[in-house]
Amino acid sequence: MIRIRRCIQLLFVVLLLCMLSVGGTTDERLRIATTTSLYDTKLLDVLESRFEEEHGVALDIISGGTGFALEQGRRGDVDLLLVHDKDREREFIDDGYGTERRCFAYNYFYIVGPAGDPAGIRGRNASEAFRRIADAGEKNPNVQFVSRGDNSGTHARERMLWKSAGIEPSGRWYLESGQGMGATLIMADEKRAYTLTDMSTYMAFAGNLSLVPLVTESDELLNVYAAIPVSASKHLDLAERFVEFLLSQEGQEIIAGYGKDIYGRALFYPAAGHCTEIGCNATECPGEMVSAFG
Repeated sequence: MIRIRRCIQLLFVVLLLCMLSVGGTTDERLRIATTTSLYDTKLLDVLESRFEEEHGVALDIISGGTGFALEQGRRGDVDLLLVHDKDREREFIDDGYGTERRCFAYNYFYIVGPAGDPAGIRGRNASEAFRRIADAGEKNPNVQFVSRGDNSGTHARERMLWKSAGIEPSGRWYLESGQGMGATLIMADEKRAYTLTDMSTYMAFAGNLSLVPLVTESDELLNVYAAIPVSASKHLDLAERFVEFLLSQEGQEIIAGYGKDIYGRALFYPAAGHCTEIGCNATECPGEMVSAFG
């Protein structure tokens, strides 16, 4: 009986140690602030699931646009940023808030609008398209533009394009949603208005929209996504581990294939093999191990 009792006690201790070991792994949590496009398209759901499965690290992800994410990083409320506004990203790092910028994916912004295209922007470059929208909006009550107006990466690109066009947008024709990309697309669709959107969110919502892409894939519309570990993070090692996962062959393959089964094409392109063309230097980009990716 004594021997049996000791065996039972030993088994209990082993089980307890196993439970504590598992608990220690799942207690590791990585806090990520990201853009609505990465979040709303569900790409992060796939990346999160694979990373958690392989590394035993739980991810806490919040989204709200690049401006929101950068502010979370400055406050030290998150460990890692996934954003898309190069100028503000590099400023964030130069100010000491981030350790490095690593490019992991890209796509393009689209200027979308009603199929009838009352401003006549189809086939124009982005700056000329914005100029035409402003000119038409002053004359035609049926021409409107909906801005996110939320300090996001998309809003920053929109402001850059208005500046390039020599326009300070204002008046009846210029509206602000103050919301994320999905909500802005829905508002623009209801008003039969133009808007600037990332291609991935547009494709995810396209089935419920009458808006069509009118200006796409010009140099002015290149949209690069970068990962930035937060300097003050207490989990910097976990943040760097997730960045390496994004830049790994596995992570880049997930990005390259995401969306093809549903939309017939990928929503994002992997950065690997495209460093020069997307404006990322050698230290910011993955290796060239996936040069066959499109």
